[in-house]
Amino acid sequence: MPGAGLGRQQQPQGGLGQDGEPPQPRHVATATDTGVIPVFGHPDEQAEERAARPRRPGFGLRGPRHLRHRVAVEQLGAIGVPLGDDGVVIGTDAQRQPAVLGLSRRTAYDVLLIGGLWTAQVLALRAAGTGARVAVETGRAHVWTTLVRAAGAEQQCMTLYDVGHVPSLGPSVSSPVVIIRDCGMKPPRGRVTSAPWQSVVTLLPYLSPAAPRLLQTSSLVGIQRVSPDESAHLSRTMRLPREETEALSTLGDGVTLWCTRKDRYYSLTQPTDAEAGLLGNPRRLD
Repeated sequence: MPGAGLGRQQQPQGGLGQDGEPPQPRHVATATDTGVIPVFGHPDEQAEERAARPRRPGFGLRGPRHLRHRVAVEQLGAIGVPLGDDGVVIGTDAQRQPAVLGLSRRTAYDVLLIGGLWTAQVLALRAAGTGARVAVETGRAHVWTTLVRAAGAEQQCMTLYDVGHVPSLGPSVSSPVVIIRDCGMKPPRGRVTSAPWQSVVTLLPYLSPAAPRLLQTSSLVGIQRVSPDESAHLSRTMRLPREETEALSTLGDGVTLWCTRKDRYYSLTQPTDAEAGLLGNPRRLD
C-alpha cells in the first residue's frame, strides 16, 4: 500500500545511515586501545561494593605487610657499634683497645716525640694512610727515601724537604697536612708552623737544650725509653708520678707514654706485615 511505510523509516540497504554513511559504532578502536571494551550504563555490583566501603581519610594504598623491627632491651648491647676518636691508630693501650692520635684538627696542634726514628716513620706512614699529606723535614733524607717511595707509589702523599725549606702547603679540611720534623738534637724554629688542619710532629732522639721550649709549646708529648737522668728531668717538667718516672727507663721497644696536661696513657705500637717488611721490627735506637 502507498502509505504503509510512512509510520516507520526503513533502514537503507547495505547498513547505511540516513545520509548514506555507515553508522558509527559505540566504541572505536585506537592505536592505544588495550582491547577492553568499556561498559556503558550502571556500575556493576563490585563497583557498588567498593563505593560503599568507608574511606580512610589521610591514608593511601596499604603497603606490604612486614613484621616490625623490634629488639628486647637486653639485646641492644649485641647490636651496638663501638665508636671512638678518629685519627691515626698508633697502637693499643693497656686495655688492648686501639690508641688513636687525632692529628687532623681545626686548631693548631704540636706533638713532641722523644723517641726513635722507627716510631716516627710508622706514625708518618699511618698518617698518610688516613688521607693526610705528609711533609718530612729532615737533614738525613737517606733514611726516609725508601719509605717515601713506598708510601707515595704514583701519588705524592709524602714528600721530603731539607731543613728550613718546607713551603706553604695550603692545608684545609679536605686536605689536611702533617709535618714530621726530623732535624736532630737542636731543631731550629720551623719556617712553617702548626695551623688549622696542619699538625707538626717534632722528633727528638734524646733530651736536648731545645727540649724545654718544645715541652712547653707542645699539646702532646710522647716519651719512649730514656735514661734515669732524663726520666727525672721529664718528671719535674711533666709532673709525672713516681711509678711512671721509674718506668720510663725500662720501657720496651715500641712502648710510648703519651702525656697531655691532663691525661697520660701508654701505647704499644706493633707493625703490620707490610710495615715490618718495610721498616723492620720496633726499635728505640737506630
